[in-house]
Amino acid sequence: MSLINTQVQPFKAQAFLNGKFVEVSDESMKGKWSVVIFMPAAFTFNCPTEIEDAAEHYAEFQKAGAEVYIVTTDTHFSHKVWHETSPAVGKAKFPLVGDPTHALTRAFGVHIEEEGLALRGTFVINPEGQIKTAEVHDNAIARDMKETLRKLTAAQYTASHPGQVCPAKWKEGAKTLAPSLDLVGKI
Repeated sequence: MSLINTQVQPFKAQAFLNGKFVEVSDESMKGKWSVVIFMPAAFTFNCPTEIEDAAEHYAEFQKAGAEVYIVTTDTHFSHKVWHETSPAVGKAKFPLVGDPTHALTRAFGVHIEEEGLALRGTFVINPEGQIKTAEVHDNAIARDMKETLRKLTAAQYTASHPGQVCPAKWKEGAKTLAPSLDLVGKI
């Protein structure tokens, strides 16, 4: 079953954020857009490249009114050490969320039972707590945060412009479509 347009399940988790341990929950995510990025585990290979990419685009996520959450199956203690020892991860100014119980990875459908790790999953969640985009793929393939930003912006646009859809490769400011019988077979 797809998670699209479903409510994020209730959760509470510990995260490392800017030198402190903080609690993150479904309730703390409400009221703003959220981008939840699952990674297999701390101290792995592709994960720091993705965190660095997210850090390099973090100002754009914030400008769009969204918070970024990186989630791995490790503890928040591991994330503290990872942040302190990896130059790439050290650039993160967003929560590094620990999921040692695997409650989040299971709730979002990205848990690998045999390994106790997460698949690379990316979810855009609206301020009401509904999942608007979901992307899950093999752990050998790192993501591009520019595409995640594009999807966030498209989700925000369609939320504020009912009846409009964003075509392929749509970017902010580009033309959208208003689905109608008149368009069928003409595009």
